[in-house]
Amino acid sequence: MALIARLRSTVGGMLWLVRAGGLRTRLQRLDEVSTRLDQIERQMETREAASAEAVGSVLQAVRDLGQQSTRGRLEQARDLRAFENRVHSQNGEDGILREILGRIGTTNRFFVEFGVESGSECNCAELVFGQQWHGLFLEAADHYFRSLSERYREHPGVKCVQAIVTSTNIENLLEANGVPTEFDVLSIDIDGNDYWVWSAIRRWRPRVVVIEYNASFPPPRKWVMQEDPTHRWNGTNYFGASLASLAALGRAKGYTLVATDSRGVNAFFVRDELVAADRFLDPVAAYHYSPPRYGPHLGGHPPGSGPSVEV
Repeated sequence: MALIARLRSTVGGMLWLVRAGGLRTRLQRLDEVSTRLDQIERQMETREAASAEAVGSVLQAVRDLGQQSTRGRLEQARDLRAFENRVHSQNGEDGILREILGRIGTTNRFFVEFGVESGSECNCAELVFGQQWHGLFLEAADHYFRSLSERYREHPGVKCVQAIVTSTNIENLLEANGVPTEFDVLSIDIDGNDYWVWSAIRRWRPRVVVIEYNASFPPPRKWVMQEDPTHRWNGTNYFGASLASLAALGRAKGYTLVATDSRGVNAFFVRDELVAADRFLDPVAAYHYSPPRYGPHLGGHPPGSGPSVEV
């Protein structure tokens, strides 16, 4: 294209000289040359655009093949990350949860989720909008709670309650809002005391627990943020608990770790009696671990500090 531009410039200069000299025959020929250069330039632009589109299609096809290959390997290994699909969830949790429930079945199609903000991007939204489940959303912040209530006001089977969830009040909240002791899905994402709140739930036995883990601490590292009811996440990696610590807590409560999402955000647990050898992978925290693929440069949140324990 640079060559065409130079030729056009040269021809333009010659046209000015020719017109100035009154050489009509040469002027006509140079006009023809200029017209032809215009045509060539347009043809080259068209071909370049077509080539760019073709290259883009090839690259997309390669990416698709790579994803299909990865998914195929995960499916063969019975890895639930193969089923990731995002409808309303933050990442691919919708697909993982659907697959888990498809394997173990449901009972009353009831959920509890807290730390949902406006409820537009959470783990149980698809259960409501896509499958008409009943359940309870808990959210503390005023502005989020207003949006949450408005979003689900046309779903009478869904209750939205404004509350700060702690280890000392969670069972009171569940009882006060009529949550059955046996229900299908519990989702915990409060950016801090997640471990301690799950630990405090004793009378209620959900079939599936989805809980945020801190991927900054890979297995076998055990790390839990010291419980602090006043904690507010500050954007660093000081929050929650490592996957190994949550797996240990799960085992103590009668739950098996069956998956994490590929971005290293949420872990999925299933009640022990519902886990059969042909349903899920071996419950080893190191095998299920996904490193952090979020935050600054997709390597996780920046380092933070604060009191912690190893449990």
